[in-house]
Amino acid sequence: MAGSIRSSSRSRGRRAMADINVVPYIDVMLVLLVIFMVTAPMVAPSIVNLPTVANASPQQQTPPVIVNIDANNQLLVRYKDAQETHEQKMTEQDMLTFLQNRQEVNPDQPVVIAADKTVRYEMVMNVMSDLKAQGIKRVGLLVKQK
Repeated sequence: MAGSIRSSSRSRGRRAMADINVVPYIDVMLVLLVIFMVTAPMVAPSIVNLPTVANASPQQQTPPVIVNIDANNQLLVRYKDAQETHEQKMTEQDMLTFLQNRQEVNPDQPVVIAADKTVRYEMVMNVMSDLKAQGIKRVGLLVKQK
């Protein structure tokens, strides 16, 4: 009987441990992080050798049409044709008609809106939404860098 009492008291005193000690795993992870941080700047970016094609011409990028909105809400359209730069004052309807005709010739030509900083935001957004409604795909805003 004495042997059976001892064995039951041992099983109560020693229980299975359900916790995992994660401290060594965190240490390994931090060491790996430091290794990657040190070696990442040393890795040279890969160079892609593109195939060559006979008679390939580079794509011509058309210069954008710039719509200037001055402090008096007047529109000035600036565009480039055959190395000549043209500027024209236009009404909003004339500008939309002009740009729609230009988009028929060059459908991917971007249009950039350059507005004076005193112009109301609503005016700029109206011009932008009108251009989008005319089907002009590439409309952007011109800003000055600080």
